[in-house]
Amino acid sequence: MTIRKEILDELIRDYKNPEDLLGENGLLKQLTKALLERAMNAELTHELGFERNDKSSLKENGNRRNGTSQKTVKSKHGEIELDIPRDRQSEARAGYHQEASTAV
Repeated sequence: MTIRKEILDELIRDYKNPEDLLGENGLLKQLTKALLERAMNAELTHELGFERNDKSSLKENGNRRNGTSQKTVKSKHGEIELDIPRDRQSEARAGYHQEASTAV
């Protein structure tokens, strides 16, 4: 997958110094958090078989989303606080949050 240059330009338009990219609240850390959370939500959607707020699927499948829990993971860019999506029956444990790992 190739990231379009326009997206990169938009992400770094306010860039002033290396701290903006690599610092405690830098772009790399924010992107890592956003991508991991987005991927985990997509996995939960796949496991449940329906999109968030899809009320029509509740009758077919008694399981549904049940908020998030926070988990701190370690990365090359420091610790990242992730919001891990949960399901009511605690059955969906795919991919990124399958194991109790604290390193990404």
